[in-house]
Amino acid sequence: MTPDSLKDYRDKRDFGITPEPAGRESVTSQEPIFVIQKHAARRLHYDFRLEVDGVLKSWAIPKGPSTDPQDKRLAVPTEDHPLAYAGFEGVIPAGEYGAGTVMVWDTGVFRNLTEKKGEAIPLGQAVAQGHLKVWLKGRKLKGGYALTRFKTGKDESWLLVKADDGEADPCRTPVADEPQSVLTGRTIEEIAGEEG
Repeated sequence: MTPDSLKDYRDKRDFGITPEPAGRESVTSQEPIFVIQKHAARRLHYDFRLEVDGVLKSWAIPKGPSTDPQDKRLAVPTEDHPLAYAGFEGVIPAGEYGAGTVMVWDTGVFRNLTEKKGEAIPLGQAVAQGHLKVWLKGRKLKGGYALTRFKTGKDESWLLVKADDGEADPCRTPVADEPQSVLTGRTIEEIAGEEG
């Protein structure tokens, strides 16, 4: 983690107002973690976050993840988040960056599968190069997923695609059929009502 890796995150938030973690400390996990947070902000989307070099590298996925290898999901990179954010569930107040309700839709650990010519590529390098593959071991999502950058510059965009492996299931619609938080069992509407 570079000293400024969370600067954008902190600069966008007033921690006297928002309940989000300030993220001043970073403790690397024994196994790298991932989290997918359902975020009812201005537009409903899912934030896909992977632990990379002591922070959560983050992408906003408008339609959420899929278990169908034929689905190519748009993934728009956002600022790095602190590892503590993986457990954040609550309401970001109106007027604050990302205002709306956040729910932990899925979480777990993952394995880096990224390689080139049989050599493992560290995740930080893979992100910089624009292609990475991981094996998720979550409560809802399992198996291989690839993230590939297809557009660079100011409006950088990526695609998230499920690998065609034993965990793929074209008939499953986890975003629609499994709406509860893996931490509390609440829906996003219940979190908004209880904490808003």
